[in-house]
Amino acid sequence: MPQRETPLHDAHADSGASFTDFGGWDMPVEFDSIRTEHAAVRESAGKFDVSHMGEIAVSGPDAAALMQRLVTNDVERLDPGEALYAAIVDPKGIMLDDTIVYRPPEEGNHDWLFVPNAGHDGEMYDRWQSHRDEWGLDATVENVTESYGMIALQGPDSESLLAAETDADLAALGHNDHVFADVAGVESMVARGGYTGEDGFELLVPWDEAGTVWSALDCQPCGLGARDTLRLEMGFLLSGQEFDPESEPRTPYEAGIGWTVALDTPFVGRDALERVDAEGVAEELVGVEMIDRGIPRHGYDLRIPGGDDVGHLTSGTMSPTLGRGIGLGYVGVDHADPGTEVRVVVRGEPKKARITVPPFLDR
Repeated sequence: MPQRETPLHDAHADSGASFTDFGGWDMPVEFDSIRTEHAAVRESAGKFDVSHMGEIAVSGPDAAALMQRLVTNDVERLDPGEALYAAIVDPKGIMLDDTIVYRPPEEGNHDWLFVPNAGHDGEMYDRWQSHRDEWGLDATVENVTESYGMIALQGPDSESLLAAETDADLAALGHNDHVFADVAGVESMVARGGYTGEDGFELLVPWDEAGTVWSALDCQPCGLGARDTLRLEMGFLLSGQEFDPESEPRTPYEAGIGWTVALDTPFVGRDALERVDAEGVAEELVGVEMIDRGIPRHGYDLRIPGGDDVGHLTSGTMSPTLGRGIGLGYVGVDHADPGTEVRVVVRGEPKKARITVPPFLDR
């Protein structure tokens, strides 16, 4: 299957970006260097093309009921212009994806919009349609991923930078709040949020006009490399790494996002998660900070000093901000207390590290 390309792909190629496959999309991994791009977001502002993220629109009389039954959080408490984070689980409570669910303002084209991870839009579109039909609900489901580009503007200067290109009252937007407004003359959905731990905005713009908005935002372009180091410093989950229904089957409680589970709502997988909530988990996601020199990586084993393996890493990197190796991984709950010393097995050599609670940065 040919790789999908975002509406900004040619502009990135002209900028000299290097590319990688991510979720079936040909995505820029870096423009200058990961360190340069990372620092721009932490210190000023950077822009990301995140058009590889999916968008599924749901409308109609039973749209709210369909959304409520297929995500773990309580979406019906949202007012127009609000959004929340949720998991999507199977009947066993295993995470299929995590997502942001938007209830757009009333002037929008859709009653609800949710954002699956890269490469999951087709799967989630099919899932919503099949359950709608099974339950006999009156709702329209549309895969609008290739109708919109998405740009993330992140960093402490993001508000002032965006304010120069829009008349939206950005200061009035709380986290995950969103409005429709012109950005560089393009009608856009402007949402406060992001994946970096910094203040920022995510802009949903018509596919063919994404280049206009991208060019108007005068700051460092950033690729997936910096996006990964930034999210890891905050301990944010990455689909396919911290959870995957095949290679890393986890419930929201194991993955540290049990707060997204509203057990008083009737979603698929609720009964299984009620049992997990009552019985507890055997393993949980923790942060790992290196004491010895070394870079933790996905798949590296975690073991107790001089003893047995007690878990494994799901993600890891050299933190550009902290200057030391950090990672996320699962360990048995008996070894999950912050400060517990462990060994990260780096190319066969045990390296000292300690368990910690993400985020690694105070943001």
